[in-house]
Amino acid sequence: MNQKCLHWTRREMLATGIRVAGVGGGLITQLSTSMQATARAESKNMSVIDAHSHIWTQDIEQYPLAKGATLADLAPSSFTTEELLATMATENVDRCVLIAHNKFYEFDNRYMTDAAKAHPGKFRIAGMVNDAKPRPDVEMKRLLPLGVTGFRIVPGRGGDQWLSHSGMQTMWKCAAETRQAICCLINPENLPEVDKNCERFPDTPVVIDHFARIGVDGKFAEADLKNLCRLARHKHTSVKISAYYALGEKKPPHLEMLPVIKRLYDSFGASRLMWASDSPYQLVGDNNYNASIALVRDRIDFVTPEERAWLLGGTADKVYFFEI
Repeated sequence: MNQKCLHWTRREMLATGIRVAGVGGGLITQLSTSMQATARAESKNMSVIDAHSHIWTQDIEQYPLAKGATLADLAPSSFTTEELLATMATENVDRCVLIAHNKFYEFDNRYMTDAAKAHPGKFRIAGMVNDAKPRPDVEMKRLLPLGVTGFRIVPGRGGDQWLSHSGMQTMWKCAAETRQAICCLINPENLPEVDKNCERFPDTPVVIDHFARIGVDGKFAEADLKNLCRLARHKHTSVKISAYYALGEKKPPHLEMLPVIKRLYDSFGASRLMWASDSPYQLVGDNNYNASIALVRDRIDFVTPEERAWLLGGTADKVYFFEI
């Protein structure tokens, strides 16, 4: 397929609030300090939610690692509940959605549910259940009172038909009843099949993680963006604008992501987009927590203060922090 890539024009840069200046024959992009100060003032009283972070611990006696993983496989070696809370505090982030890490814990959600129990109101969880076993809906409902208001799914058995298995279909049907979001960690090629499942289960809340990984290769293919924006016609589908360390230029200040966010904003609206860091991976190398949240909090000028509040917390609150 011939895919047209999304390229920036001067008009698009200006539309996202970026000031363009010539330096040494090239272009640099920067935001006015007054704009950043205004954005910070707007967000000062917001309840901010990081919609996506992992946690793990070296306490493998209480929380054994799965699939033969060892302490040497943990990278970084530690990112505990306490380390996450300390990271959140640096940017006044109030709450967080904890995301299952299948590589380390497979379908064991206990480290996350224990964190939610120890810090009431601070966390919600997107866990994992085994859709290959009979009645995954029973486990979904058991986990709901423990703070598990979503479930991560990844392409797996069945190839292109991975969403057609009876267990997966049961999960989507159950989620429509319990409001537990189906959280899709997918690649762009998986978007059409997710679209079909959204049509089949129109009342199921669905969240697309990390822009569906569009931009991993440094490009934002037009066909992929169209497929992602096409999901906006499903009223219960949202997108995480997250994982900047892995997309585009993969380094701060992540300004190349602004036109992509604007594209999604035009399709979904602010109330179906949610900021997330994908920590601890956003904390590696040149990337950091401030750069992640600052992109949405300080550098976007095409939203109202109310819409910025949706991006920084309102959408995640609606999707994950409903009353159990």
